[in-house]
Amino acid sequence: MPARDRPTIRTVAEHAGVSKSLVSLVLQGSDRVRAETRSRVLRAIDELGYSPNAWAQRLGSRRSGLIGIVMDDLRNPWYVDCLDALAQTLVRSGRQVLILDDRINEGLDGALVASMLSFRVEGIVAMGSLTPSGELARAMRSIPSVAVAGRDIDAEHVDVVAADDVEGARLAVRHLVDRGHRRLAHIAGRGPEVARLRRAGFEQACRDLDVEVVGVEPEDMTEEGGYRAAMRLLSAADQPTAVFAVNDVSAIGALSAARERELSVPGDLAVIGFDDIPSARSRLVDLSTIDIANTAVGVRAAEALLARIGDPDRPRIVDLLAPTVRDRGTTALR
Repeated sequence: MPARDRPTIRTVAEHAGVSKSLVSLVLQGSDRVRAETRSRVLRAIDELGYSPNAWAQRLGSRRSGLIGIVMDDLRNPWYVDCLDALAQTLVRSGRQVLILDDRINEGLDGALVASMLSFRVEGIVAMGSLTPSGELARAMRSIPSVAVAGRDIDAEHVDVVAADDVEGARLAVRHLVDRGHRRLAHIAGRGPEVARLRRAGFEQACRDLDVEVVGVEPEDMTEEGGYRAAMRLLSAADQPTAVFAVNDVSAIGALSAARERELSVPGDLAVIGFDDIPSARSRLVDLSTIDIANTAVGVRAAEALLARIGDPDRPRIVDLLAPTVRDRGTTALR
């Protein structure tokens, strides 16, 4: 683009309806700018294509040592070990963390990101099945970022560290088949990419092993959703002998449905989950599941982000960790 056609601070100011000095304050990361105004200026910068790399560098010109972690739902028990490992690795590097819950702050995208940027974060972590929109997406394009334990973000220079969800689903099917099951069902998830990948892995493994799929029931990925899906599967004339659930909380819901229908587990119905959350390991639940290396994911995600901060222009990486089967009581040999 000819120099005369490139946007300037003046054109950004006019587009946002503010003064040039206020645009300068935003570019400097000043905390004297109101969140709504900062959001309007950042939007104008993005819409006009005003030197995004340059203003990102200016925002980060004073090293804060702070990393912003945005999570899709702090209630998800899988995050306990992953977040702990991630935070500890960052702290050992001399950083501090600022944790934000996207669900709690739903509808506050611009204000949320503006507040985070006011702290001059050096990096951003998007954790879980989180699809950044609006201001967060713009921030992740210009500040070193990593997506952790989710596969919904596909952006240049945003690294991804997660488990291999397709392979994990295949392992679950093979585990059930090895225990004599040939009539399987899947409690699937709705929405996030990990749910799509786990369903794809399940269906492919069933085709490869010539296993009958007697039902696939999509639900929200909650305990109640797992219960509802399992009740539909167990109320059908063509019932499965084993169920693979999209995650552990859904699997626990399926166990409740089996108990309500007076089915023994694993005698009448085997159940395997995905994630290896802390409650799955309890003696009371004793849930067979797919361990997706949550601690290792957290460490490697932190290392990837630190490497991205050190070299913002390095090629993007997608690091998928190998899952393993945790064989417990809900899939014991028949």
